[in-house]
Amino acid sequence: MFKAMGKVLSVTAATLMASSAISSAQDLAAIEAAAKAEGMLTTIALPHDWCGYGAVIEGFKKKYPEITVNELNPDAGSADEIEAIKANKDNKGPQAPDVIDVGLAFGPSSKAEGLVQPYKVSTWDSIPEGAKDPEGYWYGDYYGVMSFLVNKDLVPNAPADWADLLKPEHKGQVALAGDPRASNQAILAALAAGISTGGKSGKEAGEKGLEFFAELNKAGNFVPVIGKAGTLAQGATPIVVMWDYNALAAKDTLAGNPPVEVVVPKSGVLAGVYVQAISAYAPHPNAAKLWMEYLYSDEGQLGWLKGYCHPIRFNDMAKRGVIPQDVMDKLPPAASYEAAYFPTLEEVNDNKAAVTGGWDKVVGANVQ
Repeated sequence: MFKAMGKVLSVTAATLMASSAISSAQDLAAIEAAAKAEGMLTTIALPHDWCGYGAVIEGFKKKYPEITVNELNPDAGSADEIEAIKANKDNKGPQAPDVIDVGLAFGPSSKAEGLVQPYKVSTWDSIPEGAKDPEGYWYGDYYGVMSFLVNKDLVPNAPADWADLLKPEHKGQVALAGDPRASNQAILAALAAGISTGGKSGKEAGEKGLEFFAELNKAGNFVPVIGKAGTLAQGATPIVVMWDYNALAAKDTLAGNPPVEVVVPKSGVLAGVYVQAISAYAPHPNAAKLWMEYLYSDEGQLGWLKGYCHPIRFNDMAKRGVIPQDVMDKLPPAASYEAAYFPTLEEVNDNKAAVTGGWDKVVGANVQ
């Protein structure tokens, strides 16, 4: 594990893993030294235009130039990340991920399967209790709300709510930003749609969400293509259901060509939390810990905020006055988020089971 630093650092790492929190700068220094000796960090499923990750990764590289960041499959979904850990349990090569960034439901399930290892970052106490595993196996990193990214050249009347997506004028226009059988973003889009039709968050809303997309598909409005900025600009997916931070980032990327609008729907305003975890089989466990320390530092959290995500330590940072006003000013109006619903972990899991298990039978659209 540590080619250059021997048994002493192995013992140090084991001790750190068992500790409830980092207690001193000396511990951080030991992790940093061991991480530099490992020399690499392998990430997976981190598109550079997702949540400001491009700048976040560059920030980490600049701070730790001795560590090479090996990026696997940027467009993968949460389920793909879990499968990558499983497939590489006995592989210490470049295809084995050290860290994962997955939807909330995948945190507890990966812990239950023994796929992740515990580690509590030094800013642990400022992460809200409901957004972290008490033992440190996973912890929330950021959240956003489900929104519509709309190509204004092709959709002059932007949909204001979920029900509007069913209008005849949107025939062949509506897409999801992932495969609802594997992508957390798409799985939760179904939950949001179900809540908008009156379904109770969880299994009921998941089933109602499937019914909604079945109706959308039957009407010819649903496009079975994974939507992103490029497909929206080309006209293949003029309306894409995605997290607000991805939509706002796409708006910046497209820079008015075509003009786009980001709509937070009036109902079914669903907040989604993503979580970080370190693979139990990480080839570079100390680099993984150092990565987590960076992500949960003020610097890392601000990187996500600049990417239009609300970082999990947002309240703590706002209270301490460390968020620049110009960053706050670029976020959508607070009023758009007043009706946001944060589903419980049980509701997220129940919805996931309903959507992934029923999509093929109820909707029958092969999203790819």
